[in-house]
Amino acid sequence: MKVTVDFDQCEANGICVGFAPDVFELDDEDQLHIHGAEVPANLLADVEDAVAQCPKAALKLE
Repeated sequence: MKVTVDFDQCEANGICVGFAPDVFELDDEDQLHIHGAEVPANLLADVEDAVAQCPKAALKLE
């Protein structure tokens, strides 16, 4: 599965980083980065939680 972010919706509040820090990262300028679009199977549950908890619905799993 792939995770994508809609940067027009993203507030960079870091909730996703809290759920899946191995996948998501905020840089010093509060820009969200995804470490590889393909989600490793062992991190899928964490990414699903991050997607579900995103307050702006900016994350999607495809």
